[in-house]
Amino acid sequence: MPASDRTAPDVSALADSCLGYLAEHPEELLAFMQHAGMDPQSLRASVGTVRLQHGLIDYFASNEAILLALCANAGTTPETFMRVWHRLNRVE
Repeated sequence: MPASDRTAPDVSALADSCLGYLAEHPEELLAFMQHAGMDPQSLRASVGTVRLQHGLIDYFASNEAILLALCANAGTTPETFMRVWHRLNRVE
């Protein structure tokens, strides 16, 4: 495993940060739920699943404004976030 992958946060921790950010920003949470085709019940049922984790990371990776806000709030860099995203979306 490359050193850059070892220093990147794990998927679960990063997804938790994404979900926490959305919980603090209801308008962004609504936009994510609409994008993902979820209602509050389905979102609650999905918390902790790999599918939701990947969906959250993909959503933030595709939205620079909230990606930058998340990184500023979480004390991480967009490059670190994107290393995790690239690891999830690696084409073998």
